[in-house]
Amino acid sequence: MNSKVQTLASTEAQQAQPSARPRVRPLRWPETWIALALAAMPFVLLHSGGSVDTAIRILIWGLFGLGFDILFGYAGLLAFGQAAFFGAGGFVSAYLLVSGAVDSVLLAAMFGTLAAVALSFLVGWVSLRRVGIYFSMITFAIGELAHFMQNSVLSRWTGGDNGLPGVPYPQFRLGERLVEIAPGWNMYVLFALLFLAAFWFARRLVRSPFGHVLNAMRINPDRTLAVGHHLWRYKLAALVVSAAYAGLAGSMLGMFQSYIGPDAVSLETSSQVVMQTVIGGVRTLVGPLVGAAIWIYLRDVLQQIPGIGGAWKLILGALFVLAVTVMRRGIVGEIRHWWSRRAARPAPPAQAGAAAGVSPLRAAIQRTAPGPDAEVAIEARNIRMQFGGLVALEQVDLAVRSGEIMGLIGPNGAGKSTLFKIMTGELRPSAGEVIFQGRSIAGIGVREACRLGVSKSYQIVQVYPDLTARENLYVPLLARRRGAFRFDVLSTLRGNAAMEAEAEKLLGAMELLARADTVVSEMAYGEKRRLEIAIALATEPRVLLLDEPLAGLSPAERAQVVQVIRHAAVGRTVLVVEHDMDAVFELADRITMLHMGRNLVTGTPAEIRDNAAVHTAYLGTRDERPAA
Repeated sequence: MNSKVQTLASTEAQQAQPSARPRVRPLRWPETWIALALAAMPFVLLHSGGSVDTAIRILIWGLFGLGFDILFGYAGLLAFGQAAFFGAGGFVSAYLLVSGAVDSVLLAAMFGTLAAVALSFLVGWVSLRRVGIYFSMITFAIGELAHFMQNSVLSRWTGGDNGLPGVPYPQFRLGERLVEIAPGWNMYVLFALLFLAAFWFARRLVRSPFGHVLNAMRINPDRTLAVGHHLWRYKLAALVVSAAYAGLAGSMLGMFQSYIGPDAVSLETSSQVVMQTVIGGVRTLVGPLVGAAIWIYLRDVLQQIPGIGGAWKLILGALFVLAVTVMRRGIVGEIRHWWSRRAARPAPPAQAGAAAGVSPLRAAIQRTAPGPDAEVAIEARNIRMQFGGLVALEQVDLAVRSGEIMGLIGPNGAGKSTLFKIMTGELRPSAGEVIFQGRSIAGIGVREACRLGVSKSYQIVQVYPDLTARENLYVPLLARRRGAFRFDVLSTLRGNAAMEAEAEKLLGAMELLARADTVVSEMAYGEKRRLEIAIALATEPRVLLLDEPLAGLSPAERAQVVQVIRHAAVGRTVLVVEHDMDAVFELADRITMLHMGRNLVTGTPAEIRDNAAVHTAYLGTRDERPAA
């Protein structure tokens, strides 16, 4: 026992040490640096074989890629049909101007952007019902469909193969004077200001609570859904935002070249924005502009070299493969990664006594087991679950009293995990029902179950390894405070004192406060397990279901997590699936055993320990140690 306490004390002392690789503070005022870069770009191009028109094209494609970076880099949705939105914005604004339906270039661009947004709602309704490669292939097919319709069904309005020529340049009235902004320096300044505004908005978006949920959804969609976020709405919102950027960029292209052609909705356009963004660096916002500058500049320069001809596409393709192979984070991503490693310095050792004070887990935990007449918190009634010809559960009943810790044990294949998924609404049983707060929650889904007050941890740790421990807790806290979805893109994530305090309270309860700003991928497995329990607790569940929380832990880590579970059980109901029988007997008020998909026995730890049927089916002979 003394050795265990010493081990725990040693672990706590290590936790008190700050991370050896502190996170580097992000660059302040990046809009200022972008403005300086945009001011210098035309002069650099003029002295290296380019032109101001080349700089304008870079801005247009950089804006197009900025929206795609939000969709792919932050929301994790790889779309191959962005040209449909790019072309929709370009053709709608061009047709309104050429036909004389709208006189204002600004108003036409607004209508073009809205047309792209409207199209994205339709595309999202169809494509977002699938994930992964299926989503990508659906968007690819929609992009090809848009190209076909532009050349056939809609050719009356789009000009078909000829496109729409004669798109007027932007015009503004200054008093009595009408000023036309033709391609050149004036148009570059106008488009640069538009890009700066779009970059500012994109940066606010990704740093907002909405953007934080987007990023969490990309890293771990299952966990993000389980804490209460409506993933489909977030995906649709990301698609709509990317379409708005694409539609505005398409409108700008038509005004710049006084013409919009069928290539605006071609597969090559969709592919180009993907390659430019990847070359520049996803999740950087600056990367799409850098990628566009490299791609467009090399394309223009290569075509001027005698003997190259159409081979410029082959050369750019080879450069893309080389860039992705050598720089998997993209140019800007690799620079940022290098700078972070260079700027990081080992933190000074913590002063002695820095972790002084009594930990919540070391304090006496005041908890009384509920009596037999206590109210039932959650109940599974006559559950039957059949997968094809396999019956996983048959006539299973489980009633967990309010405020108790119940253990659920049984050999592998007994149906414990299946029952867990049914009780959290993830699976709908073939027969029977799960009652929570007087209503059936069978099959309602983990998001809705979490909203009602049923939360869970997973057998395999489900956290957000790319985020810090503190940022991990923001995900469930935002779901509880904001609801399943909110488009609060102009709000700030940091600065909410109440949410910060709650996150620190949870980290302190899990003995992770000293690791609050450590990236989770650098944390020990036991720390990740405690953090996952903290994520579940952040949803403020009435019932907490823990699926093998001690699996893979060292003895010292097991002792800590047992204390964590005791702390978590104060004021709530806990159901634990676990193979560590010593821990189950120590923790549980009652224990239920499943065997071959059926109830075998329910009783107190002492009753289970002395039950002959339990020993025969699971524990082995009385001289053997329980399975770990």
